[in-house]
Amino acid sequence: MDIRRIGIAGFAAVALGLAGCAGTGSAPTDNGADNSGADQADVTTIEFWSNHPGSSKALEEEMIAAFEAENPDIKVKLTDAGKNYEEVAQKFNAALSGGQVPDLVVASDVTWFNFALNDQLAPLDELLDPADTADYVPSLYDEYVLNDKHFAVPYARSTPLFYYNKDMWQAAGLPDRGPNTWQEWNDEFAPKLAQANPNVAPLVIPDGSSYMDWYFQGMIWSMGGAYSKDYTMSMSSPESVKAGEFLKSQFDQGYFKAVKEATAPFVSGQGAAMLESTGSLKGVSEDGKINVGTAFLPTPEGVPGCPTGGAGVGIAAKSEKKEAAAKFLAFLTNTENAVKFSQSTGYMPVRISAKETDEAKKYFEENPNFKTAVDQLEFTQKQDAGRVYVSGGGMRIGAALDKIAQGADVAQTFKQIDEEQQGIIDSDIKPKLQ
Repeated sequence: MDIRRIGIAGFAAVALGLAGCAGTGSAPTDNGADNSGADQADVTTIEFWSNHPGSSKALEEEMIAAFEAENPDIKVKLTDAGKNYEEVAQKFNAALSGGQVPDLVVASDVTWFNFALNDQLAPLDELLDPADTADYVPSLYDEYVLNDKHFAVPYARSTPLFYYNKDMWQAAGLPDRGPNTWQEWNDEFAPKLAQANPNVAPLVIPDGSSYMDWYFQGMIWSMGGAYSKDYTMSMSSPESVKAGEFLKSQFDQGYFKAVKEATAPFVSGQGAAMLESTGSLKGVSEDGKINVGTAFLPTPEGVPGCPTGGAGVGIAAKSEKKEAAAKFLAFLTNTENAVKFSQSTGYMPVRISAKETDEAKKYFEENPNFKTAVDQLEFTQKQDAGRVYVSGGGMRIGAALDKIAQGADVAQTFKQIDEEQQGIIDSDIKPKLQ
């Protein structure tokens, strides 16, 4: 989920991915809204930088046009700010050094924190209506808290999901469900799949350059470990090392196969299961090549085993039009648009009310795999600071996991990551915390 590739894989091959991002360059989009109802001298123009998660550019333009029709005194300029979250962050960072800063910007799970820590995003609590923000799914909205203030609202949010090929499951004599725990996967599911489908990987997982660190985070939690506890790295703990040894064993036994993009081999029948973002669900389902089932990530009952991910939208601290930007931000993520965005892209509905609409309930009934993803949201956990708050943390951990997949010693590799990351936390983060 960092897009050294993302954030929320390239799919189908690219369009199915977690990032599901489209559009490059920085040419502004004229949304064609009729602002003739307002004196042009009184029109406020705000700029929104996006990578259009889930190939959502046309939808974003549609939502902007609707907003401008309701608010003729505000015009929104949509700018293609990169093909993925990392490119948006790089462009925003460059603009902060002297370029034209946007009013609103898409910020991923691994980029928003450092912008907020360095006072480059505006706190939103006094700009947004508390009665309105109370409707955001708490586990999503509260991820953007630093020093008791919110610095973004959820937008293109996702979780990892366990996908499986129902036909291969049946051929292996497995029940029509995912494994309850990773131990059950290792002891029962993987061996049967390997035997029934000898030329197929039991499970494909994105490699370290494509967010293995995101997917492994749920696995390490399910086994009692963590990347970090608050702002103290903990990959050297016995529980974390045990999880790392389990991961290594999956590659050693041939049960896991790490690939740059997991979706393509899965939908082509080269993998019996895969770990991928919920943002891949719509494309995988519409592909129609295989009979797809979905399940929660394996974890013992009552133990967290799934992180959230994806991106939110924040307001630049340097913006001189924060009130207008906040008005658009609330509209962009209101109940109607949350439903529309979710069903169009495959990302999570970010509002509590969005899940209760008649439209959403009908969609869940027609798309049970998507309901699995929404139901799992209740059991997610905020990501570890060692991955999402440390600059480059996810990439660093992902590279270490690649080494382990290739046979490196787990304890030694995790110890090196702990030492390197803790140094960054102590020098770059802790001095700026309250």
